[in-house]
Amino acid sequence: MIVIIGGGICGLGIGWRLAKAGRDVTLIDRGEAAMAATWAAAGMLAPQAEAEHAEEALLPLAMESCRMWQSFSDELRRCSGIDVDYRTEGTLVVALVRDDFEMLEHRFTYLRDLGLNLEWLSGDEARQKEPYLSRGVSGALFSPEDHQVDNRLVGSALKACYIEAGGHLRENTSVDEILTNSGRVTGVRVGDQEIKAEVVVVAAGAWSRNIAGLPPEASPPVRPLKGQMVAIQMPEAAHILQHVLWGPGNSIVPSIYLAPKSDGRLIIGATVEEMGFDTSLTAGGMLEILRSAWEVLPGIYDLPLVESWAGLRPASRDDAPILGPTEMDGLVMATGHHRNGILLAPITADTVSDYILTGNVADIMRPFMLDRFSKSLTAAGHHAMIYQESVPVKA
Repeated sequence: MIVIIGGGICGLGIGWRLAKAGRDVTLIDRGEAAMAATWAAAGMLAPQAEAEHAEEALLPLAMESCRMWQSFSDELRRCSGIDVDYRTEGTLVVALVRDDFEMLEHRFTYLRDLGLNLEWLSGDEARQKEPYLSRGVSGALFSPEDHQVDNRLVGSALKACYIEAGGHLRENTSVDEILTNSGRVTGVRVGDQEIKAEVVVVAAGAWSRNIAGLPPEASPPVRPLKGQMVAIQMPEAAHILQHVLWGPGNSIVPSIYLAPKSDGRLIIGATVEEMGFDTSLTAGGMLEILRSAWEVLPGIYDLPLVESWAGLRPASRDDAPILGPTEMDGLVMATGHHRNGILLAPITADTVSDYILTGNVADIMRPFMLDRFSKSLTAAGHHAMIYQESVPVKA
């Protein structure tokens, strides 16, 4: 028996792969599967436009997973009959005032130095691609290989595929404890019931660290990072945006994004807030999101606002995912994906399920295992010891 804790996009993806391989899999979710962070996301697949300084090690994993999405979406459609709205128009990142322009120029140089495929556009060239952009847009980056999906459709498709493959699903059920004995996992406890398992996969997103039963060294350092979002309905016959669009933000919304869906919804987000598990909406959050979006796409002003919500990104200590085996036998991680859960779903499903089935740890997964945190602490302690030994001690 394999137990997966968490029914988001990564837990469902791993479960689907394992069930297809004939393994006995039970997935347990504290709410409804494919909800929480999977439902709250915007569905962007943008490893190039979103590449950040100090996250270069994450780029190969993100790029490879992005390349997998076309076949992954095709497979989901064949299995479930659901088209997940995989779109390939590309992504625009725009600048408004001079400071934005200079920062975007610097970013363009940095991304090109990484070997990424991006184009520099003038403001007029950007408006040729998106005529409704603000006249104040002074320049833009265009990333043709950054795509998007409808994450809510992906969640529904994955859930259907997992069940069709023979996976067992227990929703609205909390795992109270991960059971261990002599350094290995033996199962989980749900209320008064103990479920025996040879493998337990922690894929519980922002809640991963809160599951009882694990020693501190086996507990993933994951915290919730709140993001407020809104959806605006575009006119059916005149969608005012075709590409995913990124623009400058502020201290509450570091950068604004707008993701148009084929059903006419325009997803706009998102705040970045250290608020624990609070998912309440705030007037200030809504104000900053809408103001930043209006500055790059003024045409949203008269469109109906149809939905607003907040999600919790599962952020690890270094903002990279935690994947694969741990020092505790039978305990496997698939959590901490931060803002990249949708993007990294295919490669997470494949590498984690392959490890469970074969024992093979893929090279591309190795930098993201849980033990990197203990190694970094050991290294930090070693450097501190060297420093202390180098300081003269007064008698």
